[in-house]
Amino acid sequence: MANILIVTCAKIRDVSCIACLKCFKAANLKEGEFAQYDTVNIVGMSGCGDCPGLVMPKVGLVMEMADYLEQDVDAIHLGTCMVRAGNTAACPIDLAKVQQMLSSKYGLPVVIGTHSY
Repeated sequence: MANILIVTCAKIRDVSCIACLKCFKAANLKEGEFAQYDTVNIVGMSGCGDCPGLVMPKVGLVMEMADYLEQDVDAIHLGTCMVRAGNTAACPIDLAKVQQMLSSKYGLPVVIGTHSY
């Protein structure tokens, strides 16, 4: 089972997808970027920390809490809303750079995107 942390866009999270229903649907059906896992368990969902680029400290807080609660995180997904924020809302975050930084810091796979809905 893959324990997944999803990082969402703080600005458009409940605009492009109310209550992250699309991410939960894709995870339950193993569609989109979740298709690579045998089973998916979303263990956390957190905003990115808002602009301008507070992803690293925000994920740091989430990972500290996960450790405290003895909750494993096997992979981090940067939500499709983050991809859309860059494409449509002029978000300044460089997702490829964030992907590399998170992967280096936590030694986990970091996937850009969650679904194609």
